[in-house]
Amino acid sequence: MAKLYFHYSTMNAGKSTLLLQASCNYRERGMDTLLLTAAVDTRAGAGCIGSRIGISAPALSFAPEDDLFALIRDRGTGCACIFLDEAQFLSPAQVWQLARVADDLNQPVMAYGLRTDFRGELFPGSAALLALADDLREVRTICHCGRKATMVVRLDGEGHAVRQGAQIQIGGSETYVSLCRRHWREAMEPSPGGR
Repeated sequence: MAKLYFHYSTMNAGKSTLLLQASCNYRERGMDTLLLTAAVDTRAGAGCIGSRIGISAPALSFAPEDDLFALIRDRGTGCACIFLDEAQFLSPAQVWQLARVADDLNQPVMAYGLRTDFRGELFPGSAALLALADDLREVRTICHCGRKATMVVRLDGEGHAVRQGAQIQIGGSETYVSLCRRHWREAMEPSPGGR
């Protein structure tokens, strides 16, 4: 029986690298995969999953209004596995659609994404995945102190921690830093200047 998997972590932990490697493993064994990524994230180019270490692969882009069950049913028939990057951008309804892919189409779905935003709050798609996924897998990375990083700080143009703003702002290591909870708390405490 197929399952819905959620591989989660902070920024810059290697989620996209792991996704691309797993898809490559299937393809080397003669099995097709279907790759999906959020249309809002075009850092590697539209319709492309890219890793910081320089590997990439074409993917179908999804938007919040897309029916992923119908898309996969129509385009992914015969695929050994569905891989989805930037899973935090899923809507809760889309997470249910992915669960149906595993349940009704008997196709495993591997979703990779962030658990929380820069404020320490769950993304709606991540919250739904944490509730519905059959298998949760943490991808670990480390804080500058050597402890496991579980939080992420968004930086402004001057390198200061941002405490307010829209939940979604696309960026990479120039914008986000992964930290342990202790150092995240320290970074998010208001400074004497009121930043």
